[in-house]
Amino acid sequence: MIDEQQVRAKLARYVELVDAVDIDGILALYAEDAVVEDPVGKPPYVGIEAISRFYREGLGRLNASARLDGSIRATCGCGAVPFCVDLDWGGQARSIEVIDVMEFDAEGRIRSMKAYWGDANMIAREQP
Repeated sequence: MIDEQQVRAKLARYVELVDAVDIDGILALYAEDAVVEDPVGKPPYVGIEAISRFYREGLGRLNASARLDGSIRATCGCGAVPFCVDLDWGGQARSIEVIDVMEFDAEGRIRSMKAYWGDANMIAREQP
């Protein structure tokens, strides 16, 4: 099991990769049989192929950036990261306030990611 420091580093790296829209880098963090729920309540994406489609068809098509929105919380093998994703949603500038909760396998790969956000967390922002 990976320790608290390693979890913090993985979660920080995830936000950096989302900010860079580095889909291949994001996918390298996941286990082959991982499960993603984004947002929680929607049907999960199971396995790396489904997760790849999710990121490529979502994040990969948006003009997005990401930034931490609080401190990362971590224990051995799991953690939570609050962050904002700024994007162009249907031609409108939006920020999504999200908390991702991730569990890691013994090799330090994400085995489960749950993204907690809803309509109330999608905030209009001014165009830059």
